[in-house]
Amino acid sequence: MLHTRTHGGPDAQGAPLYDFSTNSNACGPCPQALAAVQAADATRYPDASYTALRAVLADFYAVAPWRIVLAGSASEFIFRITAWARQQGARTVGLPTHAYGDYAHAAQAWGLGVAEASAQADLVWACEPSSPLGQAHSQALGDVLNRADGTVVLDSAYAPLRLSGLPTVDDVQRQQLWQLFSPNKSLGLTGVRAAFAIAPLGAEAAVQQLEALAPSWVLGAHGAALLMAWTHADTQRWLEDSLRTLVGWKQRQTDLLHAAGWTVQPSDTPFFCARPPAAWDTVSLCVALRVHGIKLRDATSFGLPGWVRLGVLPPAAQDALMQQLLYGD
Repeated sequence: MLHTRTHGGPDAQGAPLYDFSTNSNACGPCPQALAAVQAADATRYPDASYTALRAVLADFYAVAPWRIVLAGSASEFIFRITAWARQQGARTVGLPTHAYGDYAHAAQAWGLGVAEASAQADLVWACEPSSPLGQAHSQALGDVLNRADGTVVLDSAYAPLRLSGLPTVDDVQRQQLWQLFSPNKSLGLTGVRAAFAIAPLGAEAAVQQLEALAPSWVLGAHGAALLMAWTHADTQRWLEDSLRTLVGWKQRQTDLLHAAGWTVQPSDTPFFCARPPAAWDTVSLCVALRVHGIKLRDATSFGLPGWVRLGVLPPAAQDALMQQLLYGD
């Protein structure tokens, strides 16, 4: 039986006109990254070892090249490292209270039970800033990081989109865990699937084992071009400029929702969770709005029934949403 997963973005009805359901940077696509993807040579295989790409990413993050593990997407890496952990004898997984569903999906696929306390799990997932809340990781990582065993993965997909707040994991602690990055969200190019992880110090054997679990050419030419563009100075300047724009858009969007009687949770990112007035059912609301080309992400699948997650969109999209919320047809 096909397992149905819940995600934001286009659905069976196509691409929404105003898509609040994804965490993609609404200032995108980044022109520099888009140009690199469009110029990618799709007539040839990439270098199967991705030698130049690994070197550039390693230089950008100031790590040794062996620590760069390329992945077809963040989801692909989630499933691969879960499979690897199971091979190494893992039996339990630690999950954030509210989190991206693929952590649990991968654990279930490989027969890992969910630990009551993350600090006791063989494989621990953390995400900061988190999704759907866009907040600091809700569970302290100190006890986990002080362990001599186990595998800890910090999903840093939204770290480049941080608008406020500070990380709870310092640079020294980062060297003890796996860090997962998927820049396509920050660049507004989520349709280009590409990601990479930075391995902890001393994990050479684990890196080799993870590489053995990967298919040949885990990245196509377009994904490799996206990751290469990520390291360029002009791409990073565009990202910095976009964050300033998103700060203003976010303030406007939250002000409008507050004025309409919604409860808005604080977040450090250009997405957040909000709850409509008590009389509204979020499932019915999402269905009704979708008819008008507006898509929100119901947060029930994140363990937050009665809430929705909204990405920050430009003022025109915000006005369209408020028009439907306040006046309907």
